[in-house]
This record gives sequence, structure tokens and C-alpha cells, in this order.
Amino acid sequence: MKLIGDERLDYLLAEDLRIIQSPTVFSFSLDAVLLSRFTYMPIQKGNIIDLCTGNGIIPLILSTRTKGKVIGVEIQERLYDMAVRSIAYNKLEHQLEMIHGDLKDMPKELGFGKFDVVTCNPPYFATPQRDKQNLNEHLAIARHEILCTLEDVIRASSQLVKQGGKIALVHRPGRLVDIVELMRKYGVEPKRIQFVFPKLGKDANTLLIEGIKGGNSDLKMLPPIFVYNGENEYTNEIRTILYGDKEDDTR
Repeated sequence: MKLIGDERLDYLLAEDLRIIQSPTVFSFSLDAVLLSRFTYMPIQKGNIIDLCTGNGIIPLILSTRTKGKVIGVEIQERLYDMAVRSIAYNKLEHQLEMIHGDLKDMPKELGFGKFDVVTCNPPYFATPQRDKQNLNEHLAIARHEILCTLEDVIRASSQLVKQGGKIALVHRPGRLVDIVELMRKYGVEPKRIQFVFPKLGKDANTLLIEGIKGGNSDLKMLPPIFVYNGENEYTNEIRTILYGDKEDDTR
């Protein structure tokens, strides 16, 4: 398999998979891994779609949790290409598919109400003035709402998911009210929320939220996740998520 430029082949230890990454184009964050573990997955069959898929990190992890078909949608051609090559390297073409396109176009292209689960790790930040944007276009698009807004994401997700299907997002806690309002605007009822804290005593910096299309109001607040312990090392929960039963051999 050919790597391009500064690309590298990284391990997903807990899943025993490999993924192509590039520090100047895209490297996945803990947020994507947490979303992959948080979201509901049908085990035996189903149709799942991951929007803003980047280099395919979420579909790759989901392939270890479901036998269903997973589609990833990515608007940046370079990231799409990295995802396609990672899928081929892991011999998962029978289960995972990548689409190079705009998530806003997917309901018309793929069909309304076709998916059991929609996941998305969207850009978190409002688009800053041009002179304050990241000079790296790939990183700017991944981090800022340049090509899609939060409303675009939730609208498209609602259109893609079946009645009774689930939509799961990872975002920043400061957008919680916006997410809940937009979910309800598009017929999705928030059902599960989990906050992620850097460590005990710090404010939460990540939000995991899942809603059901056409669901009844009944919101569950799940126990918090703490990333680091008092010694600034990963907590046991995070170590298990990242490394499974394997020891971290990078330390």
C-alpha cells in the first residue's frame, strides 16, 4: 500500500486495525473514538452512515461493533482517499463504503429514511474571519463550520434516519442547547447525554448526545467520563477504550 507525503500507518490497538493518518491533513481525536463507543449499534444487520467521516476512523471502529453496512461521507477528496485506502488495507470493502460528497446532498442521493443509525463528529467552531482561520485548509474545514453548519448536520441526519432510528453526535458542551433545539426542530428527541471531563475538578469539554427520530421525551444522563487521573495518566476507562486489554506500548 502506498503512503503519500507525510502519511503514516497507525494502529487502532483496541480494534486490531490500521488507519492512514497525516499530521498536516488529518489525525483523528479521542472524540471520534468516544463517539464510536457511545453510539447504539445494531449487532447483526443494519444500515449506518457516518457524516464528516474524515479519514474513516468512526466506520473502522464501528466495523468491530456491528455486522451491518457502514457508509462514510467526506467532502475533502484527500481525506476520502485516505479512508478508502485504510478500508482496503484492513480488507473491509465488503462492509465499509466511502462516498466523496457533501452531507447536505446525501438525503437526495441515498434516499430519505434509509438508515438505522447516523453518526457525526462535525466541525465544532463557528467560521472565524478569513485572517483568523487555520492556514491549513484541511484542518480549517475539519474544525470550523466552513462547508457545513450544525443545522446542516442535524437536518441531513434527520432526513437520512428512519423513524425510530438513532442519531449520535459528539460536540462541545457549549452547543448543547443549540443541539437540543435543532434536534427537536427536525423531529429528533434527545434520549442520552454523556459529558466527558479532562479530569476530576475540571469543566467538561466534550459532549456525547444521541436522539431518536420521532421518539418520546425521556432523557437519560449517563455517568461522566474522565480522561485523565490525578497523575495525568489515562484513566482505566479511557485505556480500555483506546487499547482494549493490551498494554500501551508507546510509553
